[in-house]
Amino acid sequence: MIQQHDERSLGDLFAELSREMTTLVRQEVELAKTEVSTKVSKVGKDVAFIGAGAAVAYAGFLAIVAAIIIILAALIPWWLSALIVGAVVAGIGYFLIQTGLTALRRTELAPRETIETLKDSAQWAREQTQ
Repeated sequence: MIQQHDERSLGDLFAELSREMTTLVRQEVELAKTEVSTKVSKVGKDVAFIGAGAAVAYAGFLAIVAAIIIILAALIPWWLSALIVGAVVAGIGYFLIQTGLTALRRTELAPRETIETLKDSAQWAREQTQ
């Protein structure tokens, strides 16, 4: 096996290592920014589902309760018609909110790709200084 002799001085080698490490750190920071912004965007959409579910549940509660209570008041007491309609609308709202919360729980916020590349970079830096 042929070994190559590097004619560069120790100072040159450390300067190159320093430049490479600086570039590597900048790239890792950029990757982390990209990964986190992607995850934040996903979380924002899930929060929007929760908000939309809450708004729909509230609007539905008001409109349906008013309309159905008036219709059912001829058949059953007012309080009973309000209770039945309110329970149905609240159930729909609960379902929408739970859908959004479930989606949020599944979202991994840690920048896993960045963590893995940082581990690789640390290993590379150890190898370079041996």
